[in-house]
Amino acid sequence: MTLAADSYRHKGLRQAMVDDLRRKGMTDERVLKAMLEVPRHLFLDLAFDARAYDDDALPIGCDQTISHPSTVAMQSHLLNLEPGLKVLEIGTGSGYQTAVLCALKARVFSVERQQPLFVRTKKLLSELRYTAKCFLGDGYQGLTEVDYSPYDRVLITCGAPFVPPALMASLRTGGIMVIPLGEKQQEMLRITKHGPTEAEWEVERFGNFKFVPMLGGRQFKS
Repeated sequence: MTLAADSYRHKGLRQAMVDDLRRKGMTDERVLKAMLEVPRHLFLDLAFDARAYDDDALPIGCDQTISHPSTVAMQSHLLNLEPGLKVLEIGTGSGYQTAVLCALKARVFSVERQQPLFVRTKKLLSELRYTAKCFLGDGYQGLTEVDYSPYDRVLITCGAPFVPPALMASLRTGGIMVIPLGEKQQEMLRITKHGPTEAEWEVERFGNFKFVPMLGGRQFKS
C-alpha cells in the first residue's frame, strides 16, 4: 500500500476543521492539537478526499462510517485523558479515532468485529506509526483472549443498546466509560465507575447522537 501525501492543502483543510470545531464550542486544546496532527484523509478512500475535513460521517465499507470530527472531538474530550492511560476502544473502524487517542499519548487497545476493516486498519495504523494494539473480536466481550485489563478508560464508538457488563467489569474503579447508549438514537453518556454495581456509577449526559449500531460476534470475509 502506498500512502497518499499529507499535502499543504490537506494541512490547511485540517486547520480549517479545527477552527470550525472551536467555533462549535470545543475548547479542549489537547484534543484540538491531536486532531490537527492526525491526517483524516488517509483514513478514507481517495474518492472522499475533497470531503475528508468536512464535519460529516463518511462511508468506510462494511456498512460502517468514519465519525463526524465533532463527534470524535467530543468523545475524546469526555474521556479526560492523561498520557499513558490505558484505553479500550470498541469499534476500530477506519482507525481515525484510534489515531487521535494515540496522538493524545494514550495506550490504546482497539477491537473491531469486521475482518476486512480490521485487516486494512491494523496495517494502516502500523504504516502511520501509531502504536495501538488492534484485535479482531466481539466488542461486547472486550478482549477475552488476552488480558490487558483493568483499563483506565473504555470508549465505545457505535450505538450500544445497553452497557455491556464485560466492558464495565474490565474498567478499573475510578475509570471512565464513554458510550452512545440507545438503539435508533443514542444519548452520549460518560459513566464514572465508583464501584462494581450500577448504583455506584456516576452518569453524565451530553445530548443525542446517531451512530451505526453495535453488533456482536465477529464478521469474517466470505
